[in-house]
Amino acid sequence: MTTVTGRPGFLQSATGGLPRPFWVLFAGTLVNRLGTMVEPFIGIYLTQARGMSLAAAGLVMTVFGVGSLLSQPFAGWLADHFGRRVTLSGSMIATAVTFIALGYTTSLHGITAAMLVLGLVVDAYRPASQALVADLVSPEDRPRAFGLLFWAVNLGFSIAMIAGGWLAQTGFTTLFWIDAVTCLIFGVLVWRAIPETRPDRSEDTPGRFADVLRDRVMVTYVVISLTFTFVYLQAYTTLPLAMTGEGLPTSAYGMAMAVNGALIVVVQPLTNRWMSRRDPSAVLAAGFAVVGLGLALTAVVSSTLGYAVTVAVWTLGEVVTAGVAGSIVASLAPAHLRGRYSGLYGLAWSAGGMLAPLIGTRLLAVSSTLLWLVIGGLGLLAAVGQLALGPAIRRRSRTQETAPAG
Repeated sequence: MTTVTGRPGFLQSATGGLPRPFWVLFAGTLVNRLGTMVEPFIGIYLTQARGMSLAAAGLVMTVFGVGSLLSQPFAGWLADHFGRRVTLSGSMIATAVTFIALGYTTSLHGITAAMLVLGLVVDAYRPASQALVADLVSPEDRPRAFGLLFWAVNLGFSIAMIAGGWLAQTGFTTLFWIDAVTCLIFGVLVWRAIPETRPDRSEDTPGRFADVLRDRVMVTYVVISLTFTFVYLQAYTTLPLAMTGEGLPTSAYGMAMAVNGALIVVVQPLTNRWMSRRDPSAVLAAGFAVVGLGLALTAVVSSTLGYAVTVAVWTLGEVVTAGVAGSIVASLAPAHLRGRYSGLYGLAWSAGGMLAPLIGTRLLAVSSTLLWLVIGGLGLLAAVGQLALGPAIRRRSRTQETAPAG
C-alpha cells in the first residue's frame, strides 16, 4: 500500500518490516489484555464477594505484591535457561489455572496462597516477551515493536476495564473465567506459532544474575527506572485518593483516567515510528520530565476537568516513553542474558508498585501539595539521570550491534 508519491503509507510505515512471530506475540498480548478483568477489581472482590475487612484485603494484596516482586528475576532466569517460548506459555497456563482456583476458593488461607501464586505467575511472561522481541527484531526496529506491544496492552486493558466493570455487577466468577481463557489462548498461541529464539546454549558464555548486577550501566538504568515507576504509579494509587479527598465522587477518577486510555490509543500509533528514530535516552528523559510535570500540576487543580487536563499532560509523556524502555534493555543485554536483564528491569516495576502506595499515601497524609511537588521533582530527577546515562547506553548499543549473534 503506497501513497500517490510512492512513499510508504501510514499503515505500512507503522507496521511494516516486522517478522511474523512478532505479530503472533502482538495478537496474543492483545487477546490477553482484553481479558484482564480480575486484577483491576481484586480489592472490590475481596471485600465485597469474600467479605474481607480492608485490613485483611490489604494484607492479601501485599502478598500478591511480594509474589510479583519475586517473579521477575526468576522468570528472567527461566527464559534464559529453558527458553522464551516455554516460559511464556508455561506462565500463561499457570496463570489460567490459578485464576480458576482463586475464583472458587473461599477460605482466607486458600485465597492468600492463591494470591501469592498469582503474583508469581501473572507477570512472569514479561521477561520472556521482552527477550523474544529482542531476539526477533533488529535494533533499529525494536522501539517501534515495543511501542506496538505497549499500544496493544493499553487498547486491550481499556476495553477490559469497561467490560469488567459491567460484568462485575452480575458476579465475579465470569471475570475469573474470561481472564483464565484469554491467558490460555495466549499461551497456546505462543507455543504453536512462535519458534524458540533463545541463543544456542553451547555458544553462550556462562551467565548468572551476578553478571547482570555487575553491569553498572544496567543497574543505574534500573534505579532510574524505579524512580520513574514510583512517580508514574502515583496516578493509580494516590491520585484517586487525592481526588476523593477534594470531595469529588469516585466516578470523577474514572472520567479523568478515560483521557489516558483515549490518548494512548489515538496518539501513540501516530508518534511511534517518529519516536523510534530518535536517541532512546533523550526520548525517555523527555517522557520522564513530562510525566513528572503533569503529575506536579495536580497540586493546583481541584475539579474533574482540571484533573482530566493533568492526566492529558502526563499521558503525553507516557506515550513518549512507549517502546523506548524495553529497547534500551535489549541494547544493554548480551544475547544469552536477555531474559535476566529483562527480569531485573521488571523488578523495578514490581518494587515501584509496592513503594508507590506505601510512601505516596504518607506524603498525601501530610499534604496533597507536598506529594505532587515531590513527585514532580522526582520525575525531573529521573529525566536528568537518564540524560547523564545516555552516552554510556549509546556506547553499549554500538558494542552489542557489532557483537557476533548467539
